Amino acid sequence: MKAGVFQFSVLVLFLLVGAVFTQRVRPKKPTKRPLTGKIPYILTLGPTPEKPEPKEPTDFPPPIIGPPSSFPDCPRECFCPPSFPNALYCENRNLRKVPVIPFRTHYLYLQNNYISEVTAEPFKNASELRWISMANNRIQRVDKQVFEKLPRLLFLYMEHNQLKEVPADLPVGLEQLRLSRNQISKIPAGAFTKMEHLALLDLHHNKLSDSDLGENTFKDLKNLVQLNLAHNVLKKMPSSIPNGITQLFLDRNSIDEIPKQYFQAFQNLAFVRLNYNQLSDKGVPKAVFNVSTLMDLHLAHNQLSSVPLFNPHLEHLHLNHNSIENINGTLLCPFNLNSEPNDEALVPKLRYLRLDGNHLSPPVPLDVIMCFRHLHSIVI
Repeated sequence: MKAGVFQFSVLVLFLLVGAVFTQRVRPKKPTKRPLTGKIPYILTLGPTPEKPEPKEPTDFPPPIIGPPSSFPDCPRECFCPPSFPNALYCENRNLRKVPVIPFRTHYLYLQNNYISEVTAEPFKNASELRWISMANNRIQRVDKQVFEKLPRLLFLYMEHNQLKEVPADLPVGLEQLRLSRNQISKIPAGAFTKMEHLALLDLHHNKLSDSDLGENTFKDLKNLVQLNLAHNVLKKMPSSIPNGITQLFLDRNSIDEIPKQYFQAFQNLAFVRLNYNQLSDKGVPKAVFNVSTLMDLHLAHNQLSSVPLFNPHLEHLHLNHNSIENINGTLLCPFNLNSEPNDEALVPKLRYLRLDGNHLSPPVPLDVIMCFRHLHSIVI
C-alpha cells in the first residue's frame, strides 16, 4: 500500500515539473520605439539667440542671499569678512536697491548689480565711508541728500551707469571721481565747487559738448592731476583747466583747433592725448606743443600733414595714422646739425617716435638720426 502511494506521488511531481518546463514564455510588447542608432538631424537657422537683457524688475534674477554673518548688522545680501570688518561686499548679488549700510563700513562694493536709484535712507548711519564702488549698475538718479551723510568719502566710482548729469552736492573731500561710460550731458553749475582735494576726474565716454563745460566748471579743482574728457562731443579745447594738471586726455572728440597759448600756463603738464580728433596743420599753431614739462604726446588718427614742433624734453611722440609725407629732422632739431651742441640739455630726449599709417617709407632720414640721438624705437 505504501509503495503504491509513493509511486503515485512521484508521478504527480513528474507531471508538474514537465508542465513548467514546456510552458512557452510570450515576449512582451515594446513600450518605446527602438533606437535605430542614427542621430537625428537638427536644422538650425543662424546663431543661437542670446538671452535678452532684463528690462522689467520681474525679469531680473533673484537677489543672492548669503549665510548668516558673524556681524549682526551685516545685510543678508552682502558678505562681511571677519578679517576685514570695515568692508562690505555686495557686488554681483542681483540687487535692485542699496541695502542698509552699517556704521562700521569704510569700503562699500556694490558693482555689477541692477540698482537704478540711490536714495539717502540706506546711508543714514554710514558716515565713516571712505570708498564706494557702484560701477556697472543701472543708476539713473542719486538723491541730493546721499552725500550729505558721507563727509569722509574719498573715492566714488560710478562708471558704466545711466546718469545724465553729474550728481549734485558731492563731498568736498573727494580725491577720485569716476563717472565714465554714462550718458552725462550736463554738469550743474557749482558741481565741483570747493573740491580742492580732487586729484582724478574721469568723465570719458559721455555726451558732453562745448556748451556743457562753462568757463568756471573746473576752476576750483586746484589739486587735479588727471582730467579725462575723452570720447565726448567736444569741438574746442576745454577752458579753465587748472594749471597744475599733469594728465589731460581728450581722445575721440571732434576738436579741430588748439589756441596758440593754450598750454603755456600749465606748470606740470606731462601727458596730453588728442588721438582721434580732426586736427590739421591749420588748427595746430607752430610752437603750441613747445612745453618744457611735456613728456608724452599723442596725436594719432588726425589730419596732420607735417610733424609739429615740440620741446626737447619730450620723450614719446605718437603721430601714426595722419597724412604726413615727410619728416625734416633739420627743421625739428633744436641745435645746428653741422656742429656739436654746446649744452647737452639741447640734445632732444625723444626715445619713441611712431609714424606708421602716414605717407612715409623707410629709410629714416639721416638728419633725424643725427638729431634725435636717444631714439630707441621709431615706427614707420
